[in-house]
Amino acid sequence: MEEIYKDVIGYERHYQVSNLGNVKSLERLSLIGRQLKEKILKQKTDTKGYLTVNLYLDGKSKSRTVHQLVTQAFLNHIPNGYKAVVNHIDFDKLNNNVSNLEIVSNRENCNQKHIKSSSDYVGVNFHKENKKWQSQIVINGKQVYLGRYIDETKAGVMYYSALVMFNNGKDVEKIKSFIRYKD
Repeated sequence: MEEIYKDVIGYERHYQVSNLGNVKSLERLSLIGRQLKEKILKQKTDTKGYLTVNLYLDGKSKSRTVHQLVTQAFLNHIPNGYKAVVNHIDFDKLNNNVSNLEIVSNRENCNQKHIKSSSDYVGVNFHKENKKWQSQIVINGKQVYLGRYIDETKAGVMYYSALVMFNNGKDVEKIKSFIRYKD
């Protein structure tokens, strides 16, 4: 695949990012009049396992994740909190090739099976103290507790029932009132 560079949004004429996930600074004059040469930036791994680079503008430094830079430049992604997020298709946070990145809803990203969980069901985990399966869902930024169940499948059904209700326009209070069954 041919490497193609595009300007980093907000850092035009200073930095570019490639479709392969490389970031380079462009040749330019610094604030103090020193000639800066074009170079590929060193990438570091942050505490969440994502590659980052430090970008400088007007004497200020900002750390940016490479996958965000790639998706902004090549997929026209506009970061907007948790409404639309970047997913690494192969689950490798270090692979920032544009062909490995996609924009998905936060819920779609959470439903990926690469997330470590004690359950085979989304929204379900095993509660060790009670020795029961616990189900919960996040709706509009609020965590809704759906109960604890002896059976993992019942806990999963409760999650999917709440999700269907939400997708059909039910608000959090109506979903909470629906949740009555507990083992």
